[in-house]
Amino acid sequence: MIKLYDNGVYIVNGMQLCESAAEAGSLTGSVPEPVEAAKGTIAYGILKAHNQNEDMKHLKLRFDSLTSHDITYVGIIQTARASGLTEFPIPYVLTNCHNSLCAVGGTINEDDHKFALSAAHKYGGIYVPANMANIHSFNREAMAGCGKMILGSDSHTRYGALGCMAVGEGGGELAKQLLKRTYDFDYPQTVAVYLSGAPKPGVGPHDVALSIVGAVYKNGYVKNKIMEFVGPGIASLPIEYRNAIDVMTTETTCWSSIWMTDAETRRYFDLHCRPEDYRELKPAETAYYDGCISIDLSKVECTIAMPMHPSNTFTIRELIENAEDILHETETVMNSQVKGARFDLMSKLRGGSIYVEQGEIAGCAGGTYDGILAAADILRGKNCGNGAFSLSIYPGSMPAYARLVRTGAVSDLISAGVIMRECFCGPCFGAGDCPANGEFSIRHTTRNFPNREGSKPGEGQLSAVALMDSRSIAATAANGGKLTAATDLEIEYTKPDYEFEAAIYEKRVYNGWGHPEPDFELKFGPNIKDWPAMPALSEDLLLKICSYIDDPVTTTDELIPSGETSSYRSNPERLSEFALSKRDPEYAGRSKAVREFERERVAKGSFPAEPAAVYAALSSAGISNDPIHTDIGSSIFAMLPGDGSAREQAASCQRVLGASANFAAGYATKRYRSNCINWGMIPFLIEDPSILRLGDYVFVPDIRSAILENADRITAYVIRRSDEEPSGWSIREFSTSTGALTPDERQIIADGCLINYYREH
Repeated sequence: MIKLYDNGVYIVNGMQLCESAAEAGSLTGSVPEPVEAAKGTIAYGILKAHNQNEDMKHLKLRFDSLTSHDITYVGIIQTARASGLTEFPIPYVLTNCHNSLCAVGGTINEDDHKFALSAAHKYGGIYVPANMANIHSFNREAMAGCGKMILGSDSHTRYGALGCMAVGEGGGELAKQLLKRTYDFDYPQTVAVYLSGAPKPGVGPHDVALSIVGAVYKNGYVKNKIMEFVGPGIASLPIEYRNAIDVMTTETTCWSSIWMTDAETRRYFDLHCRPEDYRELKPAETAYYDGCISIDLSKVECTIAMPMHPSNTFTIRELIENAEDILHETETVMNSQVKGARFDLMSKLRGGSIYVEQGEIAGCAGGTYDGILAAADILRGKNCGNGAFSLSIYPGSMPAYARLVRTGAVSDLISAGVIMRECFCGPCFGAGDCPANGEFSIRHTTRNFPNREGSKPGEGQLSAVALMDSRSIAATAANGGKLTAATDLEIEYTKPDYEFEAAIYEKRVYNGWGHPEPDFELKFGPNIKDWPAMPALSEDLLLKICSYIDDPVTTTDELIPSGETSSYRSNPERLSEFALSKRDPEYAGRSKAVREFERERVAKGSFPAEPAAVYAALSSAGISNDPIHTDIGSSIFAMLPGDGSAREQAASCQRVLGASANFAAGYATKRYRSNCINWGMIPFLIEDPSILRLGDYVFVPDIRSAILENADRITAYVIRRSDEEPSGWSIREFSTSTGALTPDERQIIADGCLINYYREH
């Protein structure tokens, strides 16, 4: 079904896969060298058109538009304001699809919305009111265009199926674009995703997407690369099917994605009243790719991603046939990875069948017109039952919802017992329809990370989430919660044409692009606070390890939980209290204690006993130090931090608590590493995790010079309590590094954060 190629491949005319130059040459007569043929990819042409640098090895990109939702836009605009923002230089879409449960946190969420509306007036932005559309549905319908590039502060910013290369990043990168700076990135490798065949009836886009994620996530096959979809199989896929596959490329850890375009793509733009945004995109006659994922769509089966990651995939048939083994293995991993409550997944196996308590179809992946229509076809005349099982559906946009109403699909779903919800991203990140303690939920959403759907293991609460396609979720609903693959049912799928009603947006969306109102007053709610001051990097640095995480991967949801924390996203100090709260509840308190050491140093020029003893031990060992002029900061160690969301708060919360650096064996995503850098935190790399322990101090002399000079190796000292040493402390020298840093990144770290950098330069 899926084959990964060990070497590069050639694609001829976007349709024929060739494993060698000789094979490609037999079709075309001659083949360019790989370096030249790589310029024939769609990705190369788009990146070249957006690169502000003559050197294609070191990209400096300007995007065509930006987009953020109501968890991220306040912090981004506040960062840009503090750095000199006067107006939005490119279209900036501000959607309200994450914090739209306005009763949560009092008036906090709606206050953020009104701030965004006032910012759209003042700076010339585009404001999408709450419950009108989720961020990615709106951008597909109104902003994406062939050959364009869009930067979003949500990790699932992916519009490649519409010929638009989109990237999800932390807020600092959007602030740079708002200040007319560039997105700097070394040219990435491009991997072909070669599609052949056509999916069987009942097999949906999530089945294809999860199969891809399962094949490439753990081996890092596409990490920080571009996935370029080519091949004859594309023609068999409706455009919304493609969109729903494409948005899940984020879970592979690729950097971005792009697809060949065709008549189906053109039809999408025609339907959405934007024919001018279509153009044909396809590779050159012969294009070279650094790798290839070959997929025979006809062999894809209904698939499930078991807790606690989208890559933990099995076919539903395989799961049912080996239920006891797979459930036991998954339960064991869950209970070893989550600290606190324990989950009884084996109890879901009854009489040889697996039962779930909840289904959700929602958002940018599941809330498409096609996906919901297929669910209606399956549930027409059926009954979800009046037991524990429930099914809720969240359409991606109001235009899609309106068309579903007119086709009768909504009536069919409601008659079957489905609850139709508003356009809201909540089920995807834990702010809507959270399962009860001990429940097993199946969802056509983007993620099923640990605790993402409302669990609080430390308080005895734990639920489990698996990912499935809307079709199999509907089939399960038709069986009252008994896990069922859609291909097990005989269904006649209707395909009413989609009709887009542009007036729905015209009547409610405020479009101020190109018409800023500089005198318009920003509307601040009491929870909207400015960023606290961040210190510049001192010549030397003293760090304390305030959390040590040896899990294989640490997600951004663990670094800063989603869900219940969302109402405090505009209040940096209050939000920081939640940092690592579900993974290491003591972290915030430890980090704040170190922050007090630093505040006392700055205010009084003195130290409490512990850091004073550390400096005394360093002096006794003959290691030169200057305590009064050395920053004291907190730090964490994690094996591979930052998988998942682009939310910059995963880094900014650490910084607000007094963090100056992270130590890691590696960084799961570029976006999290960039977030750390933009908030002035040094992304240290260490080869031997055993060097550090919780509670250790790390002294890094000459760190400012090392950062500015881009030193390959940096000398540091770990200082650890020891009863065996006369000073009470043992000292060990070790070597660390930061990986490659651009000149701007080096200066941002030295200045203390992106805001300081813009003030100084």
